[in-house]
Amino acid sequence: MDTPIRLHHSLARNDGRPKACGAERYAADRYPDPYLWAGALRSGIPCGRILSVDTREAADLPGVFRILTASDVPGTNRQGIVHKDMPVLCEDVVRYCGDPIALVLAEDKAALQQALSRIRFEIEPLPAVCSLDEAMAQGAPLVHADRPDNVLAHALIETGDSAAAFERSDIVVEGSFSTPVQAHAFLETECGVARLEEDGGLFMEVSTQSPFRDRFEIAHALGLSYQNIRIVSPPLGGGFGGKDGATVQCLLGLAALNAGGRWVRMQWDREESFRAGYKRHACRMNYRLGATSDGELVALDARLWYDTGAYAHLGAEVMELGMEHAGGPYRIPNTRIEGWCVYTNEPVAGAMRAFGVCQATFGIESMMDMLAQRLRIDPLSLRIRNALHRGERNCAGVRLETSTGIQPCLETIQAHPLWKTRDEWKRQAPRFRKRGVGVVAVWNAAGYGGGVRDAAIAKIELCDDGTFLVHNAVSDMGQGNSCAFFQIAGHILNQDTSRIAVKQPDTRSAYPSGSSSAGRTTYTYGKALITACERMKARLINRAGLVLFLQDDDGIEMEPGRIVHRPSGREVSLQTLARMMQPEERVILSESLAPTCKDVPKTAKGFFIGFPHVIFGYGAHLVRLEIDERTGEAAIIDYLAVTDGGRVLNPAMFEQQIQGGVAQGLGYALMEDFRTRQGHVITEDFTTYLIPASLDTPDIASIAIEADEEESGPFGMKGIGEVAMNGPLPAVANAVADASGRRICEGPITAERILGLT
Repeated sequence: MDTPIRLHHSLARNDGRPKACGAERYAADRYPDPYLWAGALRSGIPCGRILSVDTREAADLPGVFRILTASDVPGTNRQGIVHKDMPVLCEDVVRYCGDPIALVLAEDKAALQQALSRIRFEIEPLPAVCSLDEAMAQGAPLVHADRPDNVLAHALIETGDSAAAFERSDIVVEGSFSTPVQAHAFLETECGVARLEEDGGLFMEVSTQSPFRDRFEIAHALGLSYQNIRIVSPPLGGGFGGKDGATVQCLLGLAALNAGGRWVRMQWDREESFRAGYKRHACRMNYRLGATSDGELVALDARLWYDTGAYAHLGAEVMELGMEHAGGPYRIPNTRIEGWCVYTNEPVAGAMRAFGVCQATFGIESMMDMLAQRLRIDPLSLRIRNALHRGERNCAGVRLETSTGIQPCLETIQAHPLWKTRDEWKRQAPRFRKRGVGVVAVWNAAGYGGGVRDAAIAKIELCDDGTFLVHNAVSDMGQGNSCAFFQIAGHILNQDTSRIAVKQPDTRSAYPSGSSSAGRTTYTYGKALITACERMKARLINRAGLVLFLQDDDGIEMEPGRIVHRPSGREVSLQTLARMMQPEERVILSESLAPTCKDVPKTAKGFFIGFPHVIFGYGAHLVRLEIDERTGEAAIIDYLAVTDGGRVLNPAMFEQQIQGGVAQGLGYALMEDFRTRQGHVITEDFTTYLIPASLDTPDIASIAIEADEEESGPFGMKGIGEVAMNGPLPAVANAVADASGRRICEGPITAERILGLT
């Protein structure tokens, strides 16, 4: 206590104790007394025409309060962040196995389950397209009648003259790659509570990454005024993008409208979450890469197909960001990058950590190793030679005006003992084992990108007792942004940990600040908060000067709990000041707006929003692994992640973010494989969908590169929540190729694939 909080030092998370003790309250912990249970009846088939829905038997069951179908939905009955093509309740057709066709309100869960089993419905199965091949086949059935060829989006990036550049390339390498569907697998499944308030407004407390945008989605779908919708977002038990967009929100809102003023609670069980929740896009890629004989990259041709499932969600935007990163953090003057986002009758794909980039990174980083092998040079030297520098244009033709730290990341790997001793380490492999080393360069944009206003409004309040309350407006899904805000406010106001608190988003008391996504949370809201805190500090010093009868502000300083005039030693407590000030004087608001590209090249066609980006995080990863020749099992022995995230606000949290991203990426690389069979989910729980546990996760060493501070960021930082996710899959693939001589172009890289059995 009384030790002021400082930035750039490790500080225990402000929410660490309640979370460690089990005292933190999540949306899943909300059980209002009394409340109704709400649950959706899902189609169970990938495609069909609804012929009838008979709810009479179910409605007569004891404990059943109400059963709703599409005819009960006011408003448009359509939800979706950008493309509103997803019904709240299906009217005439179903497009995937998780489509909801009825909503039940019941007094308890047993009654709810019984009612769901007693609803009789008839669906005429229709031909389904359950893969990219089926969806893109000539004459394929259409998932949406207004989307010819099942294409949600098609876009192109062209720089220079790639055809001519390939002609003059000394070496051209080609490869085809595919990545699997990945589930978010968060601890807290999709959930929330809702009710109508006495004034007729809709109140909702829900596990969401975007409480302010939820109001627009609910209002549009249910025909309500968004101003009459209040959303509270408590800390999330994980999100990773899977709660960016409506999950339970519109169903809960519809339930509350029909609950007679009672509370309604909805929580998907794990199986429902796997069936109906958003997923990472499966992707297929074809690459060609051309270079001179001394290793200079000159040409790239990349074609990418993303499977968005039954509804658009953010599929087009995911594809576009993947395309923007398809050439890696390299200088390639001639590129042709083409992308398609395709509808299928599969579960809906959407936002997930790295937002389409980790798929493309697998492609380009595999190609870099293939090129290095052809050139007979080490893969790290090839990457260093072609690494982007500030002022150069990236593969999308965008000049990099912000910090660009990929080269120092790669050079840190080059100087590290894990790299320098690699040959000796490989020679010492035990009997029946082979060892390999893989390196990759990664990058990931931060922020929404061009065409979208990336803004935040921060609010800080001096409370009656002289403490400060930060009204966080962007959800903390576990990444720790509330701790960053806690630290920023404490540092500027020179307060200790007992005098700062952070309140999680409430649309009634906070102000619109965008979603918790895109690596933009601490950057954008943090910038607004800095200004708010500085204004609060100036205001309090001014008020203290009035109280102390001082002619100017010279020598007046803030200390924990008080303001002191150094020359005289006189002081006034913050509590005294708070009681003297009017309520409106004790609140400061401030806005921030993320920078946008002012020199947009005419290189992109077919992009709707989100192009180009101007701020990127960078990294270089090294993995050393060992393959058991008898079983094909790959064991990660060492993992090193070097990251350029600008200046680090909290070293401990920085390291935790990188370790979390790498751990999730290793799951993607080695085991996570969400499977369906003809549109039916067959990995429906954690007994069949495996994610890394503690014993599966190696020690992950993290090094932060701070040589290139981001001038536009809060205290020089930039977001690193996503970049670490991109490294593991290509790094493991490259290490397996190094160990076994066998390149695997399809993820995940399982023992069966290493042995060549699939």
